[in-house]
Amino acid sequence: MEKKLIDEMIGLAVAQLQYSYSPYSHFKVGAALLTKSGKFYTGCNIENAAYSPANCAERTAIFKAVSEGEREFEAICIVGGKDGVLTEYAPPCGVCRQVMMEFCDPEKFQIILAVDKEQYDIFTLRGLLPLGFGPASLQ
Repeated sequence: MEKKLIDEMIGLAVAQLQYSYSPYSHFKVGAALLTKSGKFYTGCNIENAAYSPANCAERTAIFKAVSEGEREFEAICIVGGKDGVLTEYAPPCGVCRQVMMEFCDPEKFQIILAVDKEQYDIFTLRGLLPLGFGPASLQ
């Protein structure tokens, strides 16, 4: 993936931190999803007083894309930190990894974890979910 595209995704993900609704954990997360058609979908985390109805930034972005007809994804960038201060990576939770397994090729889908445009790493979904259960598991 080109550095220019990575930088754009990091910028989009960081911009989403301002929309985070995280009054309980105060841990803001932003995500930028790139579809295979070249479109971006963004998301932030949205908490709830009952906790389990909360939604992560990654799933917000994926669900927005799917609800608009997108089903093929290239990469996602995730950033996050306490009070929106980015000091370390904010990897996707297990539920988000499972949602990615539903729509993404685990060998090719790239997950960019970033602190800023200079400090980031790129992982495959397979690398973060080695024995993931997906649609192919049911065939």
